[in-house]
Amino acid sequence: MEATRVETAAEALLVRLAQRGIGYLFANAGTDFAPLIEGLCRLRAADVPVPEALPIAHETAAVAMAHGYWLVTGRPQAVGLHTNVGLANAVMGLINAASDEVPMLALSGRTPVTETGRLGSRDLPIHWGQEMRDQAAMLRELVKWDYELRFPEQVPDLVDRALAIATSPPAGPVYLSLPREVLCAAAPRVLEPSPRQVPAAQALPAAAAIEEAADWLARAERPLLIAQRSGREPAGMAALVRLAEAAALPVVEHWPVRISFPADHPLHAGFDPHPLVREADLVLILDAPVPWLPAKASPPAGCRVIALGADPLQARIPVRGFPADLVLAGDPTATLEALADAVAERLRGQEDRLARRRAAIGRLHAAWREAASELAARGAGTPMSAAWVGRCLAEAIGPEGVVFAELGVDPAQLARTRPGSWFSHALSGGLGWALPAALGAQLADRRRLVVATVGDGSYLFANPVACHQIAAANDLPILTLVLDNGMWNAVRKSTLAVHPEGHAARANRMPLTSLEPRPDHAAICAACGGWGRRVRDGAALPGALAEALRVVREERRQALLHLEVAP
Repeated sequence: MEATRVETAAEALLVRLAQRGIGYLFANAGTDFAPLIEGLCRLRAADVPVPEALPIAHETAAVAMAHGYWLVTGRPQAVGLHTNVGLANAVMGLINAASDEVPMLALSGRTPVTETGRLGSRDLPIHWGQEMRDQAAMLRELVKWDYELRFPEQVPDLVDRALAIATSPPAGPVYLSLPREVLCAAAPRVLEPSPRQVPAAQALPAAAAIEEAADWLARAERPLLIAQRSGREPAGMAALVRLAEAAALPVVEHWPVRISFPADHPLHAGFDPHPLVREADLVLILDAPVPWLPAKASPPAGCRVIALGADPLQARIPVRGFPADLVLAGDPTATLEALADAVAERLRGQEDRLARRRAAIGRLHAAWREAASELAARGAGTPMSAAWVGRCLAEAIGPEGVVFAELGVDPAQLARTRPGSWFSHALSGGLGWALPAALGAQLADRRRLVVATVGDGSYLFANPVACHQIAAANDLPILTLVLDNGMWNAVRKSTLAVHPEGHAARANRMPLTSLEPRPDHAAICAACGGWGRRVRDGAALPGALAEALRVVREERRQALLHLEVAP
């Protein structure tokens, strides 16, 4: 890559982003973007590579699109936001990105510092109204690094440093604020392509720690492996399968954020770890911030716990009391591979013992698969159940599609088998994520079928008009399923769990949970050039899914099914 000539700091920023592999700037622009827009036009006219700047109708959607893009590609992108007000709208998305360890570069303008005298000085009343003493304070707890661009010659160093920190394990978002006068200022004319800083290399735990973990696994009689968000890449899932098979480990995915283990594998023991946790003599926690719920179960006395991951102690969570008798910090895939080698060596010649354990796990696997099937079948009536929706969707899309779920369908019903085919909202729970994240994934791979399954409340949080406009503007034909039960069901369930015999449980209508009257969600998609249909009868769902998928695949239009489901 050759050195590039630039004229302003804004141009230097755009060129540096492209040099570092940033293909998209998901932007919701404001008055602070003037030098960036000018730079985009001049550089494009000069055939200088720059990121594709996409106008995104809401900041939450912009951040979630960068989130979804990274999940399916592993390539971080940039988000452009308007001063403090745009940054405020983006904070919820950054909460999710931080919780999910997703790298991205958040950029926002900063109201001009000077009142007169410089190109880019204040020229509108909002430039006084939007000034803050510490704009980054609203997100400093969420990002790994933040800074304000002060001089144009800093651009290459700061972009390189920001991205190096964002992508070093454990990954996460970073933030750079951009005063308008600095973006307008003249920059060094030649921008060298070589990076000033690169990400930290993935590490491996000490060999002695891996050997000790292998000893524990080999001696355990009732081992259990719990995963929550590993397996985004094929190599990660393959390494986990290899370890599970070597040691005959039951694998449970508790509240999975990403698929970690093939659901059809006979060692997959389902999605509820608590019965096995109560009986385990060893638990291996694989990149699971919340491996089990202490209110439901805890390991018995004497049970050893191994924590494995890039950040096995989950340092960003202030209070987290899960035990960790042995901590394996490092690249999860390489650590799993090393552990599989060491365990296989120790268990050589113990095939009868392992076969008995595999048979027992196989019975657990068959039981949860049968229970899921029966639950789905019982929900095929009117109104249908969420379980029935999941089962029908799984049959309709096959193994190829990628599903983004947010309080939508149960992973036990979808039973995904391939890495990168299932993503759910981060445990931070910032709602409105799945629909725009699916848009980002579709942008990353336009040939792949992408589905968003969301509850009706999550759909409203997603700023659906903005999301469907984004889909139409960028030719992103995703399929959206809105599971409408007419209420904030998570709030209702939480109230019943805390006060099962209370007044709220006996009330005809629980306060603060209703979403009546129900909007016509299908009409919102149709208003943006998409296809929509409302379905209440479960028997009609397979046909409606087939038609929606035809629209997506053949007409290349977005489609939405508004599904009325039972609470």
